[in-house]
Amino acid sequence: MATNYDAIVIGTGQAGPGLARRLAGAGKKVAIIERKLFGGTCVNTGCIPTKTMIASAYAAQMVRRASEFGVDAGAFTVDMKRVKARKDGISGQSRVAVEGSLRKLQNCTVYTGHARFESPKEVSVGTERLTAQQIFINVGARAVVPDMPGVDQVPYLTNSSMMAVDFLPKHLIIVGGSYIGLEFGQMFRRFGSEVTIIEMQSRLAHREDEDITTALKDILEREGVHLRLNAKCIGFSRDGDEVVAQAECTEGSPTVNGSHVLLAVGRRPNTDDLGLDKAGVALDKHGYIEVDDELRSNVAGIWAVGDCNGKGAFTHTSYNDFEIVAANLLDNDPRRVSDRILTYGLYTDPPLGRAGMTEAEVRKSGRPALIGKRAMTRVGRAVEKGESQGFMKVLVDAETKLILGAAILGVGGDEAMHCILDIMYAKAPYTVIQRAVHAHPTVSELIPTMLGELQPLSAQPAI
Repeated sequence: MATNYDAIVIGTGQAGPGLARRLAGAGKKVAIIERKLFGGTCVNTGCIPTKTMIASAYAAQMVRRASEFGVDAGAFTVDMKRVKARKDGISGQSRVAVEGSLRKLQNCTVYTGHARFESPKEVSVGTERLTAQQIFINVGARAVVPDMPGVDQVPYLTNSSMMAVDFLPKHLIIVGGSYIGLEFGQMFRRFGSEVTIIEMQSRLAHREDEDITTALKDILEREGVHLRLNAKCIGFSRDGDEVVAQAECTEGSPTVNGSHVLLAVGRRPNTDDLGLDKAGVALDKHGYIEVDDELRSNVAGIWAVGDCNGKGAFTHTSYNDFEIVAANLLDNDPRRVSDRILTYGLYTDPPLGRAGMTEAEVRKSGRPALIGKRAMTRVGRAVEKGESQGFMKVLVDAETKLILGAAILGVGGDEAMHCILDIMYAKAPYTVIQRAVHAHPTVSELIPTMLGELQPLSAQPAI
């Protein structure tokens, strides 16, 4: 006999718990299913634990630089067991809080186990059978293990298994020079590892503008991170206790010997073992669940939220997915995925805050545009803190005066970005910020100054 519910939520990442709370609060009988760790990627292997470790790496770097500030810190060591313990404690608190709140939630039943569809309205969890008219899939994504020669012959790490590392790798080889690879690379270099990042593209974080990637390259190389770009034929082998990575780069040795390998080459949705074929749910060629602008799948009564729908690979987009579904179902508020503006952060030090279009995208659009740019060496707050690497830039539609996009690679850039983002959501002209009085001394106070120095994009050389 199946147990009947009004709604079933599969997965407890950023979208699932909020959705369960709203549905249960509306008087619906809800089941929520988690197969392993409550809280999903962000809580367990993503944002919270990695940014906790980045904070430890930042502390190590500031001790290393202490003499620049007139402070004699002396010799120091990084205790990786204590770094991991701090990370585990903070991450664990969040995981326990998510599970505890769901188990206490009225009108909600928690199931632990692997959920699989038996039909469009029925889900199995072990021997249990659950049915509902509404089912919400929030199963997230996992690291890709690329089919590279010899990868199955070496003990590789992923962003998930890195969470168990409580030692200092002698030489960490990172395959992938995008967001995950850059964060881990700088982090472990600051802990004291030798680090080599191998990237197939000609630039790091190649989806960013070239001036951003050039600055990131300079920042990392200043800290002693080795970069191997244009690596077209990556493979692996063993040399005693060491791992050998084949790079085949245009410069340098064709191989890199290291103690450990981290694969950071992308993620794939956890949709391959849900029985979606039995429900008739359509997937795209990458395995993402196809959804419309309100996150409904092709099957009536089934929604997909979070990383598994391919509409955003961030905690904040997952949470926004929950808000969109809840608004449409419960609030008679027609919210859409297409309403949101792309924004994210890269948490290197300094961080990168991004919103809207890149400069390359604006140029490609052919629209008349203006650009403003300011080096962080001309931002008083950054200079005072001794953290003046990077720059900020903004792109504006020359006719409407609306902000098209912005990037702040610099201290506080991940936070300062939001004053630009909010104006973009308000659909207000850039002059609103330009004429605003920002507090001094801050990073944000130079955004109005930058907007007062806009120049035609067409007059600037293409990056």
